[in-house]
Amino acid sequence: MEDALNAAKALADGNRMRVVAALLAHEELCVCQIVEMLDLATATVSRHMSILQNARIVKSRKDGRWVFYRMTQDFPEALKNWLAQSLANSRQIKADNRQLKKILACNRQDLCQRQKATKFAGKSS
Repeated sequence: MEDALNAAKALADGNRMRVVAALLAHEELCVCQIVEMLDLATATVSRHMSILQNARIVKSRKDGRWVFYRMTQDFPEALKNWLAQSLANSRQIKADNRQLKKILACNRQDLCQRQKATKFAGKSS
């Protein structure tokens, strides 16, 4: 019961639900792509991803300096289908999908550098 409760708690946040919806549609996403989609600070996104990972909803892999997330293989298929159906008509998820098309067309390194530049510009203000 604890695993189900942890998964339910992890999914009970709009931003985490958005990430799950994106990962249902894409095999994996880099942290920088998730940061760009959610328009949140990297630290905030990392915290959300940690919660999803601790609930065994997503798993990560590191490739050099890049961290990628994907849905776990043991995430229940029935729950995936329910989430996909439930979120299919969401305006926010549709907007995220449009945004992700643009994000995925960007060079990941350029995206990361732009986010770092924005972060540092925000600190100097």
